[in-house]
Amino acid sequence: MPKRPARGLPLLALLASLGAGSCNTTFVTGNHTVPGPGPGGKPMVTVSDASVGMPPAANAPIYPFAARIQHSDDYFGTKVPDPYRWMEDLDSPQVKQWVLSENALSQPQLAALPQRDWLKRRLTELWSYERYDVPVHKGKHYFYLRNDGHQNQSVLYVAETLESPGTVLFDPNAVRSDATVALSEFEPSQQGEVVAYATSDGGTDWQLWRFRRVKDGTDFPEELRDTKFWGVSWAHDGSGVYYSRYPELPSGRGDDAARPAIYFHKLGTPQQQDRLVYEVTDHPTRIPQGKVTEDGRFLVITQTEGYERNGVVLLDLRRAGAVAQPLFTAWDGLYNFIGAEGDELYFHTTAGAPLGRLIAIDAQPGTKARAVVPEGTAAIESASYVGGRLIVQYVEDAHGVARVYERDGRLAGTVPLPGLGGIEGFRGEASRSETFFSYTDFLTPRRIYRLDVSSDQATLWRAPRVPASMEPFITEQVFYNSKDGTRIPMYITHRRDLVKNGDNAALLYGYGGFNISATPIYRPQVQAWLEMGGVFAEANLRGGGEYGEAWHKAGTAENKQHVFDDFIAAAEYLVREHYTRPARLGIHGRSNGGLLVGAVLTQRPDLFGAALPAVGVLDMLRYQTASANARQWSSDYGLAEDPDQFKSLYAYSPVQNVKKGACYPPTLITTADHDDRVVPWHSYKFAASLQAAQLCSNPILIRIETRAGHGAGKPVWMQVEDYADQLAFVARWLKLAAPAS
Repeated sequence: MPKRPARGLPLLALLASLGAGSCNTTFVTGNHTVPGPGPGGKPMVTVSDASVGMPPAANAPIYPFAARIQHSDDYFGTKVPDPYRWMEDLDSPQVKQWVLSENALSQPQLAALPQRDWLKRRLTELWSYERYDVPVHKGKHYFYLRNDGHQNQSVLYVAETLESPGTVLFDPNAVRSDATVALSEFEPSQQGEVVAYATSDGGTDWQLWRFRRVKDGTDFPEELRDTKFWGVSWAHDGSGVYYSRYPELPSGRGDDAARPAIYFHKLGTPQQQDRLVYEVTDHPTRIPQGKVTEDGRFLVITQTEGYERNGVVLLDLRRAGAVAQPLFTAWDGLYNFIGAEGDELYFHTTAGAPLGRLIAIDAQPGTKARAVVPEGTAAIESASYVGGRLIVQYVEDAHGVARVYERDGRLAGTVPLPGLGGIEGFRGEASRSETFFSYTDFLTPRRIYRLDVSSDQATLWRAPRVPASMEPFITEQVFYNSKDGTRIPMYITHRRDLVKNGDNAALLYGYGGFNISATPIYRPQVQAWLEMGGVFAEANLRGGGEYGEAWHKAGTAENKQHVFDDFIAAAEYLVREHYTRPARLGIHGRSNGGLLVGAVLTQRPDLFGAALPAVGVLDMLRYQTASANARQWSSDYGLAEDPDQFKSLYAYSPVQNVKKGACYPPTLITTADHDDRVVPWHSYKFAASLQAAQLCSNPILIRIETRAGHGAGKPVWMQVEDYADQLAFVARWLKLAAPAS
């Protein structure tokens, strides 16, 4: 799920306190009804409580035994069985044994797939290219991530000029032999003398922050724990950082079921001495995070709850004992801080502007905001303040566009781009006219450009050399109508000499949620699929941010079915236009996209030849019980604790809509046992339900990764193994052979 503000394969990051649910819970054992714990409770499981599923079809795999307990929840008079509730206890011996048994079934079958050896070799080659991330300029230094093409994790470099080769500041590959410790974030101080950097161990979202001196590469003695998602913001003088910290449980672990507060950490002191700066005391589920203005005058504190609206208060750091003052407290839209010029603060907001606009407001309490860049015809994705100008990133028909504005709103120029793709970056300082951004599309690996904001001139800084030819392939953008007539964009990438005979193997990908725009991006796994002769399609579904907040809202809560209808209509378009046929059409999605695949798989099993739901949210009635993080997703999904929202969730929740006696297409479910963003019991329940219900011989397999999480920071070797399995599985069932070696 998404981690704001990142786009893409997305990741969920916003948190809130975990409240008690309203549904009634009982456990039924034999002839006795025994009251049990409410949401989050863990029933004891014994074999005597189990019932069996459907008898296996001829030639079907023999699946590991999964006990079906007699448990149900009462939602406003509707009793919903939950026979695999015991799987939510991830540390229980029963769950661990089931995981081992499922992997013992799936791993040999995946390893034996005829396409897998070629895919593993080719994916290893395709990932073996030098690549860079967007540089950050602080003080006298440039900081950036680089991978030489043979490293599992990208390495943090520092350089004094853009032309110099740079020196290694931190190499996460040296921490563990399996490279499962990743550098998740880094933030240089304003002077560029110290870098705060965070690592993630085994795929967890929890971060461990350290502080490294640039001059000699040594660390300060302290560490910051109990943090995730929110990053750090340096004091202007480099004396320390402001950060959001969760309370600590008696076990020593952070408690993300509670609300974090903002602390100030003074460099060189133990975390226990950190000073409490701000906490929310008047609302149980709002989370504060702080950002220091470039000149150090103010701490801009954003209170977050969900993905549709927030509040902002302002703390004057120049005044000892100052109290945070309200700035935007109507909760009438999103307010994203961009930058400041003296006492004037700039924000990107959706308040009164579903497509977004830019406003400025004086730091004095009670002042009114003025319009800077008005709402236009395209959705604003983000904005920044660099070199005294405002850089605004738009999404126009599902591709990136960037324009530069003066502080009074006059258009100063449009950032030149090489094509219709995705862009990121534009970070910088008000006092410098230099910034950097990246460009990518389905056939262009990520290029890094330097932009001179004063002249609106972009120059190429780094362009990767991928061991592949893009010449045989082409990307086309098409538009189709969904079930209700809504016009939906979709990108289709394939060989130039493709014959539309209705018999090509095609893989359809989607996300559709959390206001995330699915703009084009290069992926080595897609390159391998294309080289096998496959067609790759990505649909820009409602629920995303491609056309602003109205487009987002049209795919949330009671409107979530629109997302599935859009995806089904995309599949029908590919069939109708003779790109493929159902037996040769596979579907793939991750996280919220895993939910998408699970939902359409249960609604239209006849339309697909294979399915790849990855790290998905699949039990929509109980997702909010996993953590406060998960509860924040309710702004998109709704909650089963509400009677109307329960009806819509129950209507599409994949786990609850598996039908006994159906024939589902071959399905490979993937998850990771360390995923603490979308907990793996979603995938466990879905796999067990499908395996018990499947009437035909199509396999239902689950692949459970160890020492991995939701996806961020996954080492290259692990990604190669994962995608070799997934693509080999779908290629086998869509009858797509590997190229001759």
